[in-house]
Amino acid sequence: MTLISERPGPGAARPYRFPEVIRRDGIVAAHLPGQALAVAVLLLDAGAGREPDGREGVGAVVAKALEEGTAARDSAAYALALEGLGAELFTTVDWDSFRIGVQAPAERLPDAVALLAEAVRTPRLDPADVARVRDDEVTALRMDWAEPGPRADAALRADLFGADQRHGRPLHGDPESVAAVSVDDVVDFHRGWLGQPGTLLVAGDLDRVDIDALGAAVFAGTGAPVADAGGPLPVKTRSGRQIILVDRPGSVQSTLRLGHVAPHRSHPDYVPMALAATVLGGAFTSRLNHLIREVRGYTYGIRSEFGQSRRFGRFVVSSAVQTAVTAPALVDTVGEIARTQADGVTEEELAVARSWRAGQLSVELQTSGAIAGALATLVVHGLPDDYHATLRAALLAADVDTVSQAAADHLHAGALTLVVEGDAEKIHAELAAADLGPVLTTTFPPTS
Repeated sequence: MTLISERPGPGAARPYRFPEVIRRDGIVAAHLPGQALAVAVLLLDAGAGREPDGREGVGAVVAKALEEGTAARDSAAYALALEGLGAELFTTVDWDSFRIGVQAPAERLPDAVALLAEAVRTPRLDPADVARVRDDEVTALRMDWAEPGPRADAALRADLFGADQRHGRPLHGDPESVAAVSVDDVVDFHRGWLGQPGTLLVAGDLDRVDIDALGAAVFAGTGAPVADAGGPLPVKTRSGRQIILVDRPGSVQSTLRLGHVAPHRSHPDYVPMALAATVLGGAFTSRLNHLIREVRGYTYGIRSEFGQSRRFGRFVVSSAVQTAVTAPALVDTVGEIARTQADGVTEEELAVARSWRAGQLSVELQTSGAIAGALATLVVHGLPDDYHATLRAALLAADVDTVSQAAADHLHAGALTLVVEGDAEKIHAELAAADLGPVLTTTFPPTS
């Protein structure tokens, strides 16, 4: 007897609905009926862009130090208070914001938010604790910078934006800048930026939560809002390509970072730009991954994306290849970027990118934490309340002409900075012969 079965077909796509956005004074919330867990996040305009020169990374040290106890409780008592509620405290620092949040059962969210407010407004900041947190961060960064990648990232960012600009230096600083952070620096950053009211984001079953009471808890005793950080920066691409070779003697592979400046996150071309980057290198089926991985066999993977902040953005391609094929890999990568810029995308490619991005969006925005993150996107980038409710439809509706035009407008193959972190002795001559641009060899700091 032969058992034959037919593979079942895909089910009908369920409609995706982003929850209604509810606003109060200083509060942005989303109602998630029936969700057992709720999330509250205090969003502060105190991102890495606010850090002083030479102290890059102080925001991350402050974020970790907030977990070391408050004026009312030491670290053990504070941790036990959170644990007793079944709550979790988390912090995040990016270019635009400082976020401290709690996740807890919905009925316990008020008590968890009170603990959040206690941590952010009245942290203990004991000098010994701050020094230990800073030293732990320095150790972690030194381990990270010992691996391929961070130096290439830093070299690319410095070239695109200028090392004299905060966004021209690494987001979380480097081992030297964080090692220079003092207890006074941490106290000053907290006093200068974490006393502002901020915006409270709440995602959960709002039938069980009084969001006005939550706001009262986190806004009590706060000062005035901080001055705006400024509008979007102009996009100024260079007049030609160049190669920055970050020497890593003895390396058996070359780490590649190719990029140029790009528009900010709220640019009206965000959707077609995202889809163009997906076709080029944003998915496993992308052009770059097919050519560089599947056809050439140069790498395990390669990807491209537009990384965008409130004031600036960049297009970046990331990969690592065998040392012997560094130059041909770069030639092929630049060629594929140029082809996408010149010829645009095909309907077949775009259909896959649209389906993947829209489906990914529906999957990602399921949890209370993800919805709170989406609310933060609205606030930070000044997007309309129906942005996420219409984003999936916008992705699915993007046509070939629109996406191809975005590729033509926002990809600049002739203005790329090509950073290669690898063994200069082995690859310099081939890079120079590849005729992709002048080669500058450097040992990018920090070297400790």
